Amino acid sequence: MNILDKIVNRKKEEVAAAKENVPVAELKKSKYFNRIPYVLKDFLLDPARTGIIAEFKRRSPSKGVINASASVKTVTQGYAAAGVAAISVLTDIDFFGGHPDDLLEARAVNEVPLLRKDFIIDTYQILEAKAWGADIILLIAAILTRDEIISFAKLAKEFGLNVLLEVHNLEELEKSLCPFIDAVGVNNRNLADFTVDIRTSFDLFHHIPDAFLKISESAISDPKTIIELKATGFNGFLIGENFMKTEDPVAAIQTFSSALISV
Repeated sequence: MNILDKIVNRKKEEVAAAKENVPVAELKKSKYFNRIPYVLKDFLLDPARTGIIAEFKRRSPSKGVINASASVKTVTQGYAAAGVAAISVLTDIDFFGGHPDDLLEARAVNEVPLLRKDFIIDTYQILEAKAWGADIILLIAAILTRDEIISFAKLAKEFGLNVLLEVHNLEELEKSLCPFIDAVGVNNRNLADFTVDIRTSFDLFHHIPDAFLKISESAISDPKTIIELKATGFNGFLIGENFMKTEDPVAAIQTFSSALISV
């Protein structure tokens, strides 16, 4: 059993417990449930923004603790001030050290799209995302069937949420595309062993139909890499650990964004 299998098995337990503790009717009473989500495309294609989707992540299964002391409010506001297109917030507790409260706190202080970064395996989690103020959900092709992807994406769109489909190879891409997806994210990280290779994005780019926004995820630590990805045609760039692994993630993204402009 690889780490992805372990995460999914644990997620099934978490979802079952959450359904018992917080009924759907309770989720729908959230102050954010009826808010109109931001449109990811508007922010990704805004020339005044960097196209970066910056992540708030405390730890990962592969790296262990990345940044245990960072403030959600300080970091996410710093990301927004640096011109990001969106902010990704981990809500997985056991493997990534995230929490639903992180997403709620980020929503309270930011006016940019927020991605609920988690392993969605049940429609209940989509309702959670809506209740917690997310604008985007992530559907990981490696852990879902085609029917699940279609069903989950359709439900998300009914609630006005943006849908980011994450793929790792051509097989996942071809099985997963459907009209309810807004963006395709090519994850350069192998979720089975957590190795990274930026070539994955370049190899899959031309297989992604132009109807979808195209995002490269992981293995991005140099502004020059974003320049190359932009030249290829990518619209967005999800950066996870590069900022969070520093003592000051806000200063790190400011330096990165400045370098991006000057390249």
